[in-house]
Amino acid sequence: MKARPNQRLSSQAMAFVLAGGRGSRLKELTDRRAKPAVYFGGKTRIIDFALSNALNSGIRKMAIATQYKAHSLIRHMQRGWNFFRAERNEYLDILPASQRMDEVNWYRGTADAVAQNIDIIDSYNIKYVVILAGDHIYKMDYEVMLQQHVESGADVTIGCLTVPRMEATAFGVMHVDKDMRITAFLEKPKDPPGIPGDPENALASMGIYVFDWAFLRDLLQRDMQDDNSSHDFGFDLIPEIVKNGKAVAHRFSDSCVTSGLEDEPYWRDVGTIDAFWQANIDLTDFVPKLDLYDNSWPIWTYAEIVPPAKFIHDEDGRRGSAVSSLVSGDCIVSGSEVRNSLLFTGCRTHSFSSLEYVVALPQVVVNRKADLKNCVIDRGVIIPEGLVIGQDPEEDAKWFRRSENGIVLVTKDMIDGWSRAKL
Repeated sequence: MKARPNQRLSSQAMAFVLAGGRGSRLKELTDRRAKPAVYFGGKTRIIDFALSNALNSGIRKMAIATQYKAHSLIRHMQRGWNFFRAERNEYLDILPASQRMDEVNWYRGTADAVAQNIDIIDSYNIKYVVILAGDHIYKMDYEVMLQQHVESGADVTIGCLTVPRMEATAFGVMHVDKDMRITAFLEKPKDPPGIPGDPENALASMGIYVFDWAFLRDLLQRDMQDDNSSHDFGFDLIPEIVKNGKAVAHRFSDSCVTSGLEDEPYWRDVGTIDAFWQANIDLTDFVPKLDLYDNSWPIWTYAEIVPPAKFIHDEDGRRGSAVSSLVSGDCIVSGSEVRNSLLFTGCRTHSFSSLEYVVALPQVVVNRKADLKNCVIDRGVIIPEGLVIGQDPEEDAKWFRRSENGIVLVTKDMIDGWSRAKL
């Protein structure tokens, strides 16, 4: 692809989003959907953040590789991301694992998911590829990272978080020189290396990679022929480039998008029930760590046509109210008290019920006199009248999934089991 003068690099790039992971640490939340399709923030899905970052950065060519239980994710793409127009040279392709290379292998790893679609990427006529994970919450301008990639002459540029050094033991850690060139890649080291000039912090990989497509294409073809490879970026391709090529680190703080209200760069892996609950509840803070109200960097999603939220009844002990909470469209808070909670689209809370620190996914119904605290309720769950959750750890653990930090996950199957036992 030949660049025009003053052309943004993002217009010469495509985003390849890896969205095939199950996210097994989210337990029953991913029994029916892949992790990128899990709901977040009242009306969005997790994958909307990576896609919105790409769109807001100026990237108009995207591909989404899916594998595990992809129906919910694909349906969301069709409903919420169907505005790309081929006549404007815009594309969003969904690429399910479909044994395109042979009749044996599905996607064998993150690199293989890209390699099996080389011919499709070729058809985009692009110069750069931005490889993204579809399961993190953050706002980032990829144009800034693309510019660093070109200016440094790197074979690969890797997005990195600055984290306290000893917290980096859970990440892949980059050892860099003063010019941010990566000299070693260490997977979950016991004693992570500090950043030059900043020894108390370390650089942890975000799983975001920028390549020249011609370079990556050749690398993928060679990797496909290697029977000893696991065909994974983090395990195989990146260490190979660090050893024999030029890998450069990109600090997330250099391209993190903020509205001015956030006090630090925001990135979250909501990969556990505790982390998922906490990141959602954080949005109810007076000044949240992530500003979803920044219209200059919108998070695009499927905008359902629903009526506004409604609050009814106004008498002592039976007042429809919500304080320090996010309440989405089509919710009816009827004579119940909602505090520090997040209600997704279409929830109903009935008289004399109480919700505190609750994340209720779409179409949850909380019946009368229920008392809920510190829990995540899956889509479509109907909470029986009078049910109490979040007060007795032993009783909670008997019927529902209770995390190490005391967050209770409630699903339809769990409620069915509770209901049968109470009959």
